[in-house]
Amino acid sequence: MKKIFLAILVTFAMSCGSTKVTRQAQRTIKGNWRLSSVTYDRSGTYEIKLLSDVSKACFESSTWQFVPNDYKGSYAIDKAACSPGERYFKFDIQEVDPATGLYDFLLKPTDEKYKSETNRGFRLQLSALTDTAMEWQQTLKVDGTPFTISMNFEKVE
Repeated sequence: MKKIFLAILVTFAMSCGSTKVTRQAQRTIKGNWRLSSVTYDRSGTYEIKLLSDVSKACFESSTWQFVPNDYKGSYAIDKAACSPGERYFKFDIQEVDPATGLYDFLLKPTDEKYKSETNRGFRLQLSALTDTAMEWQQTLKVDGTPFTISMNFEKVE
């Protein structure tokens, strides 16, 4: 009986620690960000629509807002040749490994009332997060080999 109680207590303590780390990430991400650059892990020219929306060139310099207590946000594309306007999304930060600080980040595009027609989203890795910088990574397959896209953000006040 003592072993079962101890196992339950350890499991509970571990789950509380995970929640604390994820909450800290949500506090850090809260606010306004600018997507400063989009890079690839190899050289070359690629035609990629990020988040099934617009090209890399259109996403660069876009402004993003995150409201973690509602798990909602938006981003604005402001380049005239890029279907300008505000887009809305819901998101979730899911802890992967507290030792490395890497998280899964789930982003689901929605309409302005935060309703999704398809209930589909994008799983990204929140690979770096500080009070002033954030990096997302998404790995895809190109010609059968992994291809990593990095989206680099700067916090704006």
